[in-house]
Amino acid sequence: MIRNELTQTNLKTADFYYDLPEELIAQHPTEKRDEARLMVLDRKTGEIAHRIFRNVTEYLRPGDVLVVNDSKVIPARIYGKKVHADGQEGAECEFLLLRQRALDRWETIVRPGRRLKEGAVVHFGDGLLRATVCEVTEDGNRIVEFDYDRTTGRNLYAILDEIGRMPLPPYITEELKRNEDYQTVYAREEGSAAAPTAGLHFTKELLQKIEAMGVTIAPVMLHVGLGTFRPVKAENITDHVMHSEFFTVTEESAEKINRARKNGGRIIAVGTTACRTLESASDESGTVHAMCDDTGIFIYPGYRFKAVDALITNFHLPESTLIMLISAFSDRDIIMNAYRTAVEEKYRFFSFGDAMLIE
Repeated sequence: MIRNELTQTNLKTADFYYDLPEELIAQHPTEKRDEARLMVLDRKTGEIAHRIFRNVTEYLRPGDVLVVNDSKVIPARIYGKKVHADGQEGAECEFLLLRQRALDRWETIVRPGRRLKEGAVVHFGDGLLRATVCEVTEDGNRIVEFDYDRTTGRNLYAILDEIGRMPLPPYITEELKRNEDYQTVYAREEGSAAAPTAGLHFTKELLQKIEAMGVTIAPVMLHVGLGTFRPVKAENITDHVMHSEFFTVTEESAEKINRARKNGGRIIAVGTTACRTLESASDESGTVHAMCDDTGIFIYPGYRFKAVDALITNFHLPESTLIMLISAFSDRDIIMNAYRTAVEEKYRFFSFGDAMLIE
């Protein structure tokens, strides 16, 4: 388990609250990904510029490395029916797959949970997929084992593509028209329960333009769990405990990142998940190491960044661990002022919203 070293602070969760009109919560992405707005923030002075996302190229330099999270969101929300001992189907239930524990064994959120005790069986898609509850965790989640007809050559992910729905956050109330709208163009490895949304702004054409400038793109992978987005309920932020998430940094990506740093290039993380991955995989000198591990790193003001020089991110929920992270990367007062400015300028917020470059 990777852990971070944190400086104790007196900050309260309420110190990261801001007022957000409901109409500024984006319900759908922009028609063209790179036409979202971009706030450029000087993290030391607080100076703000208002641009369009495709203008991000003006802030990149040859020799920089853009670190992206290439985890792929799975249609992790599935609906089924409990099966009684006599084989008859009963009450309807909903599963949300959170984290893979083994080949076909997953930790899930189940609703309504009280009906599904250890040993309960649920069928999905008219029996196309079956689940048995193996364990009830301390926080009420279920560890389930999935079963299906393996003679068809399809795996669990293929079945989820057929019967599952994308697990959109609760603040998005409009129906998703296309699953690919909640997927980055470079998504590769299936396993996330939520999108690394800062990357949604990139198009293949924009990435090609960035590479042509002499900027290296280095993928890392962190499977995004819902724990990242859960509200902080503790009064003191130091009392909050993050859920762990699985990440991978390959030898190739670590070499690209370390070479760029040695040659004076900047390490620019696309999203808080890429940022948390880099900080989890780096030593005190800022050298990034290839590894596969779980991370429960919680970054808030007082944390000393080792590997990240600039950050591309979206606008996050009030009192969330994500707004605490970007406050650590800059300054709480600077970030909260930037958010007030974003509200005044009617930026679009959250998953499908506009972007911020903090440098």
